[in-house]
Amino acid sequence: MPRHLPVEPFDVDPRRSVRGVLEAMERISFQGRNLGAAFRVWREMLARDAYVFFGLAGAMVPAGMRKILVFLIENRYIDCLVSTGANLFHDLHESLGRRHFRVAPTVDDREMRERGLDRIYDTYAPEAEFIKTDHYVMDFATTLEPGAPIRTDRFFALLGEHADREKADDGIVTAAWRCGVPVFCPAIADSSYGIALSVLAQKGGPNVLFDLVGDVTETARLAAENRTGVIYVGGGTPKNFIQQTEVTAALSRGDARGHEYAIQITSDAPHWGGLSGCTFEEAQSWGKIALKAKMVTLHCDATIALPLLATGLAQAGVRRKGAKPRRRSR
Repeated sequence: MPRHLPVEPFDVDPRRSVRGVLEAMERISFQGRNLGAAFRVWREMLARDAYVFFGLAGAMVPAGMRKILVFLIENRYIDCLVSTGANLFHDLHESLGRRHFRVAPTVDDREMRERGLDRIYDTYAPEAEFIKTDHYVMDFATTLEPGAPIRTDRFFALLGEHADREKADDGIVTAAWRCGVPVFCPAIADSSYGIALSVLAQKGGPNVLFDLVGDVTETARLAAENRTGVIYVGGGTPKNFIQQTEVTAALSRGDARGHEYAIQITSDAPHWGGLSGCTFEEAQSWGKIALKAKMVTLHCDATIALPLLATGLAQAGVRRKGAKPRRRSR
C-alpha cells in the first residue's frame, strides 16, 4: 500500500532559486516530479562519491548544450563521457570559433542546399565551415603514431590537448583533457570523424585504427572498480555502451552488481522496443542496473532539463574532488 503523501501545489515565489524550484517540483506530479527527482538522485550519487558515466546522444551541441557539458566536466559532476561522434565533432567545430545558427524549421531545404547550409531542425551551419573542421581533424590525425591502434578516449585526450594548445575556446574535448575525464566514442566511424579520417586515408595519409575492444575493456574496468551512477541524454549507442559495462564486468568478476544510480532524459517511449526508450526496470533483468538502484526516467526534451539541472547543481554548491576552475571562454 503506498504512503499517502499529498501533492503540494507549486507556490510561485520570485525569490526562489532554480535549486528551490527543482526541490519543490518533486512534490508535484507527472514529469515535473521526475525532474525534481532527477535533481535529487544526481546530487545523491555525487554525495556518495559514485563514479558517474554520462551518455550523450542527439544533436545537443548544435542545440547550445556545449558549455553545460564543460561545466559538468570541470566541476566533476560527471567522471566519464560516452558520446556520439556527431556531438564531439560539433563541439570541436564550436571550439575552433565557428558557430551554429538559428532558423525556422519550416525553411525551404532546397534553398538551404543551394546555399550550402546544413539543417538540424531549427539550427544550421555552413557546409564550407564543416569542411574546414574536417581538415582540422585530418591535420591532427597526421600527428598520431602511424599504424598503432588507439582507444577512442586516448584519441580525444590527444585531440583535446592539441586544440587547447592552439588556444581553442572551452569545449567538451578540451575541458575533458584538462580535467582528466575520459571521453569514449564507440561509434566514431558514424560521424564526421569517420568521414574525415576515411578521406585522409584515401588521399595517402595515415589510416587511423581504433581499438574499440580496448574501449569496452577500459569502461568495464571503471565500472568494476567503482560504485557507479549513470546519466543518459537520449539513448542510442552511448546508452548501450555504458549499460554493457556491467555485463562485461560481470563476465570477468562473476557477478552482476549493476549501476547503483540511474537517470535518463528521453523523449522516446518503451513500447517501440528501442533502447532509447527502454526502462531501467528492463535493464535490471540484464543485471545492468542494480536491483535496489535509485533511478528516474524523465520524459522531456533535454534542452529543457539540462540547463535547469546544471543550474540547480551549481546553486547547490556541490564540491567534488578533481574539480578544476573554469577558464573564461572568449
